[in-house]
Amino acid sequence: MMTYLLIKSLHLLFVMAWMATVLYLPRILVNLTETTHEPAVQTRLQLMGRRLYSFGHMVFGIAFVFGVLLWQGWRVFPAALPNMVGPMHWMDAKLTLVALLLVYFTWCGRLLKRNIAGGALPSSRALRWINEIPTVLLLAVIYLVIAKPF
Repeated sequence: MMTYLLIKSLHLLFVMAWMATVLYLPRILVNLTETTHEPAVQTRLQLMGRRLYSFGHMVFGIAFVFGVLLWQGWRVFPAALPNMVGPMHWMDAKLTLVALLLVYFTWCGRLLKRNIAGGALPSSRALRWINEIPTVLLLAVIYLVIAKPF
């Protein structure tokens, strides 16, 4: 059980780090739209965005590995990792929402890359609304993990 708790703790740590990048990258995009006439600020924000996007992919990969261990690790290490999900389908819903979060994060990264290449971004107002999507998805993930409704 100690191994399970350690892996779960590491999974949560890396999920929190990834969610920080998912929530912050769109804010950088908003700032990019609002500083179009300030080249030095644009350059700094683009650099920050590239680094954040790269870091986000790295921590997502680590969180994913720990998550797979928690979900399917009992098949490989039955003595150390119990089957905590079994036939429950809340995990299917959670994984679907995580996939949507990953698509969202990747889309934001493509917007950043388009901006770096000289392309236009959506309006600041649109990006502010779009910025709320991961919060709603995260709330649903948290509910599914805690309540395990089905």
